Amino acid sequence: MKILVTGGAGFIGSNVVDGYVREGHEVVVVDNLYTGRMENLNPEARFYLLDVRSAEMSKVFEIERPDIVNHHAAQMSVPASVEDPAFDADVNIMGLINLLQNSVRYETGKFIFISSGGAIYGEKESIPISETDQPLPLSPYAITKLTSENYLGFYKHQHNLDYTVLRYANVYGPRQVPHAEAGVVSIFMNKLRNGELPVIYHYPDEPDGMTRDYCYVGDIVRANILALKKGSGDAVNIGTSKETTTGELYRTILEIMRRHGYARDAMFDTPQKGAARSGDLRRSALNIERAKEILGWQPEYDLKRGLEETILNELS
Repeated sequence: MKILVTGGAGFIGSNVVDGYVREGHEVVVVDNLYTGRMENLNPEARFYLLDVRSAEMSKVFEIERPDIVNHHAAQMSVPASVEDPAFDADVNIMGLINLLQNSVRYETGKFIFISSGGAIYGEKESIPISETDQPLPLSPYAITKLTSENYLGFYKHQHNLDYTVLRYANVYGPRQVPHAEAGVVSIFMNKLRNGELPVIYHYPDEPDGMTRDYCYVGDIVRANILALKKGSGDAVNIGTSKETTTGELYRTILEIMRRHGYARDAMFDTPQKGAARSGDLRRSALNIERAKEILGWQPEYDLKRGLEETILNELS
């Protein structure tokens, strides 16, 4: 089938494009290269240098007539959304509406939307969080993601546009850039490679940092492949159901980096500490039972294996 992937030159989107190409699908990429990179583009995919908010998107749909739209393009930084909520809403909501309108006009069969399980649920006492838990978005980024899911419900009801929502945990892996929360893996790697001491952000009563659910991008790709044919009007969490503190994450990365000759000085045993930033959640991990049931998906990588592959790829 023909799949249009927005944000297909970015970290996650480009990995998903590679997965679709390996599966034998015809792939079209739309990316404005705001954070995406030309070197990430799969040579077998057709590329349009375009913003998802552009009126020119209608021409792409008219030419390509995709069977599926996979929407990864987004303003993805929680701190940036707090600083400029208008830009966040413009990209994440108006861009989505533009794509949905064109999907209806050109009879796209299904829309796969990338949401944020790491943000839309807000602070919860019961971890891991399931899809039945009431969302409580605490940042403009989280608000736009939840609002986007509601738009999908409207378009399915009004126009019979089918969809599957994938609510990602914090994704890491090859090609990651140091933006958004999950970018901490890339940040730590780059700092240690350059001999610089990283910062662990934390709340005063949690010195080892906030907890997050870190999911390897290879597992994310498999979820996107399964979502082509599975899930109808469903939102599913994609994660590992396991909490990891920022301190635990740092120590695991440090151990692997040291085995490859980096950051051997004892000073790296004690990273710098910084106050939690606006929009930072204390705890987050996702219940993935629904993904198992609906998609037949579960992660194959634990954190150590995923970080090992990421670091080996980035150091090679």
